Amino acid sequence: MPVDAAKLTKSNQEQAAAAWVNHLNQLRLGSLLDAFGQQDANFQNALASIDKAIKTIDLEVITRNRGGVKGMHGFIAEVAEVGVSNARRLILGERAVSQLVNDNGPVDLIRGGVEIQQKFVAAGGRFGLGAIADHLQKYPDFVKDGGKYQIPSDQFDIIERLHDMPPEEAGRLLTRSSDGPSFKDWQRVQAFFEEGSVGVESLEPSKLAYGEVQRGTYASTLEAEKDSLRETDQSVRDDAYGESLPTLQEGVKVTAAAAAIEGGTVFVLAVVAKRRGGKKLKDFTSADWLEISGDTGFGVIKGGVRGSSIYALTNFTATPAAVASSIVTAAFGIAEQANKLRRGEIGELEFIENAELVALDAAVSALSSFVGQALIPVPVLGAVIGNAVGTVMYKAVSSSLSQREAELIAAYLEEQRVLDEQLAAEYQELIDRLDENLFDYLGLLERAFSPDVELALGGSVELALQLGVAAEDVLDSEDKAFSYFLD
Repeated sequence: MPVDAAKLTKSNQEQAAAAWVNHLNQLRLGSLLDAFGQQDANFQNALASIDKAIKTIDLEVITRNRGGVKGMHGFIAEVAEVGVSNARRLILGERAVSQLVNDNGPVDLIRGGVEIQQKFVAAGGRFGLGAIADHLQKYPDFVKDGGKYQIPSDQFDIIERLHDMPPEEAGRLLTRSSDGPSFKDWQRVQAFFEEGSVGVESLEPSKLAYGEVQRGTYASTLEAEKDSLRETDQSVRDDAYGESLPTLQEGVKVTAAAAAIEGGTVFVLAVVAKRRGGKKLKDFTSADWLEISGDTGFGVIKGGVRGSSIYALTNFTATPAAVASSIVTAAFGIAEQANKLRRGEIGELEFIENAELVALDAAVSALSSFVGQALIPVPVLGAVIGNAVGTVMYKAVSSSLSQREAELIAAYLEEQRVLDEQLAAEYQELIDRLDENLFDYLGLLERAFSPDVELALGGSVELALQLGVAAEDVLDSEDKAFSYFLD
């Protein structure tokens, strides 16, 4: 059975489309695995930043009683700020940019080249603004040189609110007896910024609130930060997984590409078929082109169905791309045979046989493509080579096997026919002998049990001899009978 070049080309095109879909799926899966691997490192680095902050606070602040009872929280805040700021960047895969200066100078932290002075002060009721003014008197160029003042997040919220509040609103909303800031607090904030040495833009909130960096709370604060990092880590992974999922847009692209490829293949094969029939391109009639256009249009439709089906099967069921393509191919082939059956062109037995062959061809194509892609891990190329080689081998082997099998079956049938005739003759001979012996045996029984004593005695003697009793032991005379019973 020679290999049909057109069928081989068509099979290669089908498996190429499947391999391309599989390649797209592998790219998305590979990106997801890479993202998960990178996020593993990000998560560990973020936790390490928090652990380092805890260790530094324990060894260099708590153990050394740095800052004493009143000032210790300031040093805790500096270390915690660096640890938390870097951890929140590291968990997102960004570079750590904050570092602790720790030299009792004008700068406590540096973040990406920006010098930062922290002021975690609750005394005086000025939300740290008094401490900022004192620092600015000592280092008047700090803000001009691009420095920033960092205060607790809860204090910054209050300052920002009071700074933006108009006088009439402040007079109406703020009272001396309220739990929140008072009207006097508003006046202090307004006076500080009216002085003009520091603008509100030179202040920034810390990652932490004032109460979160005290000696008795910093440990639970940083442990809670670890929990927050775990939530962020899961969110990043969920986003990566969401981005790796198949999309309608990609499915549409696959469908359009598969339709174009299959339609183009059908067009080329149709033109080649007519050229082989002896027609030149210039001799093609409108009927020829209409036929080619019809075949091409049908190929486009089949290609679109194939592309969308393969994309759906590979992404929403556990079906390899090569198998998905073969399922679609087999479905098309069996549908064609079903139409022939409905039109009466083939019988039921032929329909079943043809359907089996279609499924077998599709299975061989899938297996060959799968093996080829595994041995030649080049997207699409390995699948096409594997399919071509596998299909050619299958056609060659199936052709030779079918001839050999036909010969074996014919020989086997002849042997069975001869054996059947031989056994039938032997069987009939045995039946005839059995009938003859049975007839004689029944006659002996009839005589041996006859009501006539003399006839019965003679029959008994014959029966005993027939059954193999020795002649001298048979009681066939009066003397033998008297001797047997009386001696």
